[in-house]
Amino acid sequence: MSLSELLTKAVELYGENEAVVCGDDRFTYKAFGERIWRLCDSLLALGVRKGDRAAILHQNTHEYLETYFAAAYLGVVLVSLNYRLSPKELAMILDDCGARILISQSIFKQTVEKTIPLVPGIDTVIWTRSSDNELPSLRLKNLSYETLISSGKVIPPPDLDIRDEDVAHLYYTSGTTGRPKGVMLTQKNVKVHALGTIAELQLTDSDHWFHVAPLFHLADAWATFAITWVGGKHVLIPHFEPTKVLSVIDKERITLSNLIPTMLNMMINSPDLERFDYSSLRVILSGGAPIASETVRRIIDAFKCDYIQTYGMTETSPYLTMSILKKHLKTLPWAEQLRFKAKTGREFISIQLKVVDDKGEEVAKDDKQVGEIIVKGDTVTPGYWNLPEETKKAFRDGWLYTGDLAVIDKEGYVNILDRKKDMIITGGENVFSTEVENVLYKHPDILEVAVIGVPDEHWGEAVKACVVLKEGSKVSEQNIIDFCKEDLAGYKAPKIVEFLADLPKTGSGKIFKKGLKEGH
Repeated sequence: MSLSELLTKAVELYGENEAVVCGDDRFTYKAFGERIWRLCDSLLALGVRKGDRAAILHQNTHEYLETYFAAAYLGVVLVSLNYRLSPKELAMILDDCGARILISQSIFKQTVEKTIPLVPGIDTVIWTRSSDNELPSLRLKNLSYETLISSGKVIPPPDLDIRDEDVAHLYYTSGTTGRPKGVMLTQKNVKVHALGTIAELQLTDSDHWFHVAPLFHLADAWATFAITWVGGKHVLIPHFEPTKVLSVIDKERITLSNLIPTMLNMMINSPDLERFDYSSLRVILSGGAPIASETVRRIIDAFKCDYIQTYGMTETSPYLTMSILKKHLKTLPWAEQLRFKAKTGREFISIQLKVVDDKGEEVAKDDKQVGEIIVKGDTVTPGYWNLPEETKKAFRDGWLYTGDLAVIDKEGYVNILDRKKDMIITGGENVFSTEVENVLYKHPDILEVAVIGVPDEHWGEAVKACVVLKEGSKVSEQNIIDFCKEDLAGYKAPKIVEFLADLPKTGSGKIFKKGLKEGH
């Protein structure tokens, strides 16, 4: 079964069910499928063929979902672009993957106009949310998405020889310095991951999934296929706004979503938190970065639903772990259950996972000995696009080395302590930034925090806390340092506290520690 068959099945089984809610636009699965078939027919007429690369620069809208499925039907490799990148960065990605077609939302007109001259291989730009008389002037084929769809036929695309090993998607790593790496995900990678999430999260046609995290990022993109497979409803919002997200949960009776910790932190600290009804929620997932146990407690208190911490990588489609409690752990006192829920979690259903030392030997499952997470399975990338040496470096004996340092307990639940490259060594002692951040998030005046290591003549590195205070709060550097020392050894407490108006974020909404270090 190829990815395209998931939609065909949904149209047959759930044709009259509401499939997509995007602002004022609402589509049944039948109408959704017809739009996608029209898009496929139009792309074929443009000469698009299996194996071609097509890129998309877009916020979360129904056109993004349609493009994912059109690419699946045609065997086209879809390249999802981070719209926060600069024209030069985008051009580097488009040139590297050899994309012929770019689908862009009209709000990114200026970015595209600066990017296209740098990419001679692009011969067609398709604009969404733009009429024929609003198209920008570009020296190539320049088309309106809706006009293109209207010219297509409502017939299922031809059956193509699409195989499990065919590349379905390319997701590029950050690319803020040096050459970005294109992570290849195959038809099998994406398909097995979708099945895994259906099993793990018990997804059904009663579920309403909320696409809040950007669809160019796998924190959310995986749900495109899993939710469709079971005939669930997709609800989309173009970009994150705390109050808007809270109101849509209420209005559309959202049952589950995966959000970045920074988003959840803003939501539970929103002055509008008490205005809405969240009784439809059955589970909130959090992924993309570690999360403090105090934040988890507040999420559960606010939304009165289950909480699952997730961990994954672009290279693994993405999930590697989920903090779903085993049956016997649900009998533990609530404080103990909460401790497990806040962990990185036990291995995902389609993954084999180990925590190993520098010699490649498994560490003791004592929640103390630190090692690196390594994984293998049907959801792990075959490698990086046109980078065989980088691919070779990432794998050893068939195992992908993640670069994440963690401990593992006797139950098989891992807990990430830090990225290898982010661990702070001060006075010969190892300090894991997440351990310090977890304590700081307990401080009543702190809204957001990131802990980094900075050069120090005496200690080699010093622990620095970059802090955003809650509105109206005032607190001294010494107060924060003393607060940490109540729970942590003195060498782990920050030696420097910098107060900031906000913390830099990546395109997916994660705190960008590299940017903080570069700004030091």
